[in-house]
Amino acid sequence: MVMRKLQLELPLNQTQKVRFERAMERLQLLSSTTNNSVIVADSIHEDAFLLKGYGTSEVDGELLATVCGVVTNVDKLVYIRTLRARYKPEVKDIVVGRVIEVSQSCWRVELNSTKDGILKLSSMDNDVQRRKTDVDELSMRNIIVEDDVVCAEVGCIHRDGGLELRATSYKYGKLDKGQLLMVDPYLVKRSNIHFHYIESLGIDLIIGRNGFIWVGEHVQAQDRRILDDEMIKHTSLETRQSILRIGNAIRVLSNLGFTMTLEVIIETVILSNMENIDVHDMLGSEFHVLVAENEVERRIRRA
Repeated sequence: MVMRKLQLELPLNQTQKVRFERAMERLQLLSSTTNNSVIVADSIHEDAFLLKGYGTSEVDGELLATVCGVVTNVDKLVYIRTLRARYKPEVKDIVVGRVIEVSQSCWRVELNSTKDGILKLSSMDNDVQRRKTDVDELSMRNIIVEDDVVCAEVGCIHRDGGLELRATSYKYGKLDKGQLLMVDPYLVKRSNIHFHYIESLGIDLIIGRNGFIWVGEHVQAQDRRILDDEMIKHTSLETRQSILRIGNAIRVLSNLGFTMTLEVIIETVILSNMENIDVHDMLGSEFHVLVAENEVERRIRRA
């Protein structure tokens, strides 16, 4: 499936095609013990199952997939987790989103989910535990407006699927001086750390569980609340180049269907520098093949 997608979007010459196919075959072998990806009509080989879940059907005694995805087992239940599904939130998830509406005492945030997130003014960091007042509500647009990018934590999920967000520490809030990238949510795994500071480049990287990833100039966590007043400064060309290079590394990894981790992203950036790949050329066919080959070597080292 990855190969088919890449052929549609990026023309590969014969040499690149052979190299890419070889790399993907090796990756499949390296992950054969954990790779349970299926497409429609694939046979699902399970030793024993009692319950057939979503995306499965039994035909002539054989369990077949009816959708594309990953075979998932929960006790005796077998179902297919679709890869292109929208984000399914869980409490305490770290998410990045774009504000689409400012209403009375709250912001509505697009999160790549079936429901938008609601970030209430009362759920924002309140210095010295001061109470929110009518003045706060009148000045909400001085804090965050439509199209601003924010980072928050999923605080509550209502029965109807509605999401309440909270930004009760300095590390959350409005994000500025960077770019927002979007990948499929299944490429982002739950982790203890979703906030990363790449000190060597002076870059903040926030990998949201919802598949929205922020790459921006480093800001001290305690400074996010005074971003508009103190942080309106010129971003150096070097920093902008780093933001673009990391962003393109994420785009390439997304095209290849590789999981988003700090390690893989940094290795991809380093590879682009070692191979003297220009920032804009990173999105070309050759670099996609190089990244696939590099992923093979990375997994061999970890084996």
